[in-house]
Amino acid sequence: MSFQLVIAEKPSVARSIAAVIGATEKQNGYWQGGGYLVSWCIGHLVSFAEAGQYDEKYCKWKYEDLPILPQPWQFIVPDEKKQQFEIVRVLLNRPDVDSVIAATDAGREGELIFRFVYQMAGCTKPVKRLWISSMEDAAIREGFANLRPDSDYDALYQSALCRAKADWLVGINATRLFSVLYHKTLTVGRVQTPTLKMLVDRDAKILRFQKEKYYTVGIQSGSLKADSGRIADAETANSLKEKCTGANAVCTSIRREKKAEQPPKLYDLTTLQREANRLFGFTAKQTLDYAQQLYEKKLLTYPRTDSQYLTEDMGQTAQHLVSDLLGLLPFAQGLALTAEVGRVLNSKKVSDHHAILPTAEFAKQGFTGLAESECMLMNLVCSKLFCAVAAPHEYETVTAVLSCAGNEFTAKGKTVLVPSWKEIDQRFRSTLKADGEEETEAMNTLPELVEGQTFSVTADILEHFTSPPKAYTEDTLLSAMERAGTEDMPEDKVNCSAGAREGGLGHAERKGLGTPATRAAILEKLVQMGFVQRKGKQLVPTKDGINLAVVLPESLTSPVLTAEWENRLTEIAKGNADADEFMAEIEAQVRHLVKTYSCISADKQNLFQSERVIIGKCPRCSENVYEGKKNFYCGNRSCQFVMWKNDRFFEQRKKAFTPKIAAALLKNGKAKVKGLYSEKTGKTYDATVLLADTGGKYVNYRIARDSIM
Repeated sequence: MSFQLVIAEKPSVARSIAAVIGATEKQNGYWQGGGYLVSWCIGHLVSFAEAGQYDEKYCKWKYEDLPILPQPWQFIVPDEKKQQFEIVRVLLNRPDVDSVIAATDAGREGELIFRFVYQMAGCTKPVKRLWISSMEDAAIREGFANLRPDSDYDALYQSALCRAKADWLVGINATRLFSVLYHKTLTVGRVQTPTLKMLVDRDAKILRFQKEKYYTVGIQSGSLKADSGRIADAETANSLKEKCTGANAVCTSIRREKKAEQPPKLYDLTTLQREANRLFGFTAKQTLDYAQQLYEKKLLTYPRTDSQYLTEDMGQTAQHLVSDLLGLLPFAQGLALTAEVGRVLNSKKVSDHHAILPTAEFAKQGFTGLAESECMLMNLVCSKLFCAVAAPHEYETVTAVLSCAGNEFTAKGKTVLVPSWKEIDQRFRSTLKADGEEETEAMNTLPELVEGQTFSVTADILEHFTSPPKAYTEDTLLSAMERAGTEDMPEDKVNCSAGAREGGLGHAERKGLGTPATRAAILEKLVQMGFVQRKGKQLVPTKDGINLAVVLPESLTSPVLTAEWENRLTEIAKGNADADEFMAEIEAQVRHLVKTYSCISADKQNLFQSERVIIGKCPRCSENVYEGKKNFYCGNRSCQFVMWKNDRFFEQRKKAFTPKIAAALLKNGKAKVKGLYSEKTGKTYDATVLLADTGGKYVNYRIARDSIM
């Protein structure tokens, strides 16, 4: 008997696929049955080798060894993943396995994960590709009925490979180069560094902002209020107020306009992350994690999508989905919705995957067994679906111009004619907790007016200040990352092959910094590296982040240049650009970077050095004692006085050696310490600790006699 081997990206996905195709016998690292073997990767089973694997000298960071340009590229299997790789390797090379099905995530990165494993295992068996957007049973069965040769996705793999190599080359070389120059580990990345630069530029604009005062004069008659234009000085504003007080105002014109606001589009990953951040305070990573969990539970379609539309053959599916969900969502109870699904259908604007949708499985199961965060996200996705297929929001605006004391005043009003999708949105938002940021629209209805009508008015002055730019939140930063460089990219007019189109290489382009799937990780990495900090919902660059963005060249910090790279990668995926040419440009950029930045001025070398905290005076030489990560040390290198934070004296007594204790010991030669642990009694006690320094290599401490407090 022969088998087809299916390789998924995760164990949970493998389990779902195996259940559908009849591979129900659990083995060590795979499922078996129905003529199939189903195994899995654990993310990237195979990765690029570290620099030190090419040459031992690269284990140390030296300018002389740069640039590092692997030729040929080498690969490794991380130690923690070797067991599963070995299982997959054996399966790939089993004599009774005659073909392979690539079932990793249907996208650029998923293709890379499979190809690396396949090549590392030395497999040459024919491969077909499973390409699905949902983990529902019906979607899996349909995917298996429409398998394509994996060669149709060769261009997609080349794009993924170029992306990975470019990130390695820029990351390794730029990080080592600037870390060596500035004597501090400075992580530089192809996408993360331009993202940091955007945060730094916004922070600079906020700091440079000078608020300006201005005035407006308002006139009022009953419920009618009208305002003047902007007035620069108080004297002019006061003069106008005095002229208008008790005077008559005449309505000189009335303009009425009927308008329609189109429904919003469905969610792609970025817009879902943005709105979840704005409404719930979720980070981009949290939203992606929750969405991935829901996808693996078969309740949400594939989340890592950059499309906000559905393919034109999904009309009936969407129609049924809306009908089934209306009775499930509390905020939709009693809602009269005629779904116009044609609004969300456009195959030309679907790339790797269609927009994010609840699944038919969710319509059956509902919210049972879901965590609160998952419920919040599902409600958000369902509400967006309802809004997207609803009719336009219709309203009428009224603009009235009044003349008083030779000056014009404007009154504006708005009347809703057909609430439509905005009623749905308001219903959903009314269910949110009070701490969520709701966008409320100010409604002002003007009284009935006619031209020539005269009013007796009162007047007052309103004082205003210009506002600085707002700090980025994850919501606004994700939007900025998505838009970066877009204006410099031509619209896609190129037709591609049917196979490529089905592989997500059609009309839609990836634009901006990173992809929907990678942006969350980029933001998290910037925070983890200490270049960015979260202040509430705001993302603010740190001192080191600002310095890094300032010292790096434009080629590494320009969002436009990096966005152009991403566009080139998309063209490679379509078969419209040459991968070797792209990599040659990246290597040339790396060589130029190393050659250009060979040294820096002496004053800049200490730019990233932390300010040393003085704890006290050294008892041996009277120089300053500073706090380090692991110790308190004398600033005089020849002195060698040091108090280690992990000193056995304090560790035995289960007491942290704090800067406060160290400062007291240095000042007084003793410190009162509470909560010392006794190994004999198993209890804690308070005592005076003495500094017993004899001038040797190690500093000693002891408990003062009769000091127990």
